Amino acid sequence: MKSGFSFTKNNIQLRAPEPEDIDLLYEWENDPTIWELSNTLVPISRLTIEQFIQDSRLDIYQTKQFRYMIDLISNKKKAIGTIDLFDFDPFHKRVGVGILIKDVSQRRIGYASDALSVLIDYCFQVLCLHQVYCNISNDNQASLNLFQKIGFVITGEKKDWIQNREKWKNEFFLQLINPY
Repeated sequence: MKSGFSFTKNNIQLRAPEPEDIDLLYEWENDPTIWELSNTLVPISRLTIEQFIQDSRLDIYQTKQFRYMIDLISNKKKAIGTIDLFDFDPFHKRVGVGILIKDVSQRRIGYASDALSVLIDYCFQVLCLHQVYCNISNDNQASLNLFQKIGFVITGEKKDWIQNREKWKNEFFLQLINPY
């Protein structure tokens, strides 16, 4: 097992959400252009986001989820996105992961890859998990490339899994097994 775990890599840092993130998260969560990615159907209230941030003090073993803010260190630790752990299952030693780099100009620079690498190290070294998984729609090539570059493997496909206004989409199930 590696030693010396850090929540930073290159120019990004993962951190817990803080009260000063409420307005930003409120804006992001209520952007209908990303609702399909997060399976959101209705706006989220500011109070819900405040409670979510307040609950971030709780342990992942209690909440079964956790959200990290992705900060760009060189820009006075400006938040550029989030990376989430969800459906944490300590018995089967697995967790789902989802990531969002909100600003299109901050994508395809390596920030998502660095954030995902840091989070996976945390999952395998600190939480001692056996696997991390994600679900990605078949038309989201950028996310498929990101996760496969990190080592995730497509192990299944859910047919007609996601409905949007135009059509049904398939969704891939990807896994990364702990190599340690």
